[in-house]
Amino acid sequence: MAKHEDHKQNIETWWQTSIIDMAPGKIEFYGNPIQKLIGELSFAQMIWLMLRGDIPNKAQANLLEAALVAGVDHGPQAPSIAAARMAATCGIGLNNVMATGINMLGDVHGGAGEQCASLYYQIAELIDEGLAFNDAVTKGIDEWRATHGKIISGFGHRFHKPNDPRAPRILELVRKAADEKTVSGRFADIAEAIQHQLTNATGKPIALNIDGSSAIIFCELGFAPPLSRGLFCLSRAVGVLAHGWEQMQQGGRNKGPMPPAYFPTYQPKSKLPT
Repeated sequence: MAKHEDHKQNIETWWQTSIIDMAPGKIEFYGNPIQKLIGELSFAQMIWLMLRGDIPNKAQANLLEAALVAGVDHGPQAPSIAAARMAATCGIGLNNVMATGINMLGDVHGGAGEQCASLYYQIAELIDEGLAFNDAVTKGIDEWRATHGKIISGFGHRFHKPNDPRAPRILELVRKAADEKTVSGRFADIAEAIQHQLTNATGKPIALNIDGSSAIIFCELGFAPPLSRGLFCLSRAVGVLAHGWEQMQQGGRNKGPMPPAYFPTYQPKSKLPT
């Protein structure tokens, strides 16, 4: 009998979650019945509720939504979008097309926001420990480069030189939210200080890009660094869906990353870069 009870208990506790309480005729998220959320919460508020367990106010939700809108798409030259469009010509379903694009969002493309958020939090911690603001920024940059190399995630853009058009608008919204006491504004200060130091060091303007600017919002709102990547994936999924669907309507079969008239340049193995 005891063994039977133990087995029953293991089955009953197979999954444990505080996110949803679901039973026949009942769906509640952190105690909020779904029927009271439908038509009342924005999608940004619902994302916040699912990740944090509470409902943000309108100002917080608007700031989160701004970051989500900013990262939706960057055209077919972005690997995530290009991969989705190629996948769409291979005869797979739209969900597979979306998965293909989203799976391209790694450390180099799409993951820089997580890395940048970690840097922002690291610098903020140095300031909280008593280090002067500019010294904390310098130390944060130096420690980052000692571990990750010279490229600072969230800064610089191979296409938008010298400015990523999304960043100034995001900064404007963060500054406004700080004036209204929705957020502190400290991570906007940190980001601008990093940008200033990088520009002075290189002697040319270094853009604050979408990863660095959206990470400001995620940090200001208190999201953990890994969620910067997850939230960016949610955002970019919209662009992946749109481009995948458009490609399906346009047709095309088995399209690769370059037109058929172009072939890879052959190089003997001995001459390939190491």
